[in-house]
Amino acid sequence: MFGFLNNNKTRFVLFQIIAVLIVAFVAYYAVSNLNYNIDRLGIRSGFGFLDIRAGFDIAEHLIAYTADSSNLDAFYVGLINTITVSIIGIIFASVLGIIIGIARLSSNYLVSKLAEIYVEIFRNIPILLQILFWYNLMLISLPSPRNSFEFFNVVFFNLRGVYFPKPILESGFYWVMVAFLLGVFISFFIKWFFNKKHDSTGIKQRTWDYHLLSLLGLPLGVYFIFGSPVYFDYPNLQGFNFRGGLFFSPEFLALVLALSIYTATYISEAIRAGIESVDKGQKEAALAMGLTQAQTLKFVLLPQALRVAIPPIINQYLNLTKNSSLAAAIGYADLVGVFSGTVLNQVGQAIEIILMTMAVYLTLSLLISLGLNLFNYKIRIKGLNQ
Repeated sequence: MFGFLNNNKTRFVLFQIIAVLIVAFVAYYAVSNLNYNIDRLGIRSGFGFLDIRAGFDIAEHLIAYTADSSNLDAFYVGLINTITVSIIGIIFASVLGIIIGIARLSSNYLVSKLAEIYVEIFRNIPILLQILFWYNLMLISLPSPRNSFEFFNVVFFNLRGVYFPKPILESGFYWVMVAFLLGVFISFFIKWFFNKKHDSTGIKQRTWDYHLLSLLGLPLGVYFIFGSPVYFDYPNLQGFNFRGGLFFSPEFLALVLALSIYTATYISEAIRAGIESVDKGQKEAALAMGLTQAQTLKFVLLPQALRVAIPPIINQYLNLTKNSSLAAAIGYADLVGVFSGTVLNQVGQAIEIILMTMAVYLTLSLLISLGLNLFNYKIRIKGLNQ
């Protein structure tokens, strides 16, 4: 009767069907039980709370926001703050990680050991403690607003944060952005054209002036044609604090600094491993051809090292983005602190709020992974795995 079970292909399909049914039953039971408990406890459900007045202020926001704004606006503020921290942290961590990774392999004993000490110290201290350390250090060591560190009398740095001139864009500035995007397209076309020419003729032509003209010359030309459609709001000391300008709080600075320093230790190890994976003969051949140490590193070692380093670096970028949620420890208004903290405490709809927050971090992680995987695909060695 059950002789068909002796067929491996039949059993393979049958077991998958059974597994899918079990998963579907567990999901159905969990959702049904959830709906029952929501109805029994009288908890509101749905996303209508997003249109309700938030009723609280957020000290640091890059878009217009007041206490009269909606919970959805608060969500956007937290999202933008999280993305800002992640992008700036990734940039600083990448630059610092590459420098430290190269320094680890320096022939200078002092430089190599200092880089090693840096890695061993900051890699082995929990990131939360580092965030708290840098935050409290800033509050203790930085001067009051009246005694701020000044840079060209337009940038001010004190225990309240750092203040920059804020650009105010007028309507004509959008054409400048259009010109810049057009310049990017032209720059890609120029690169493609001269790469094709190099492949067919073997002649490599200097193109940096064409790129400079398309990326800077074209937008600047449109900028002046429209009569400089941007002006700056400069910070001014009024009373005990600065008013106007663009402001980044000590919480933001401490968070970016801690995330960058911590993540850079792992990036540096990935870079070091990538450089060491390049055959020693590659370096010897480059030096024999007359390349300097810097040229050998730039044109021979790093391009090959990145093929090895990119996969682990992807993980570190993802970790930095997710670790930014620790901002709640120092009161920075990121997505978790604003939306999964204040908004959740006010409306009490934990399921919807947590699901939205999880979806944001999942989306950000997938986008970062997609971008770096595309970059990794572009720099792969041609002819392999094809």
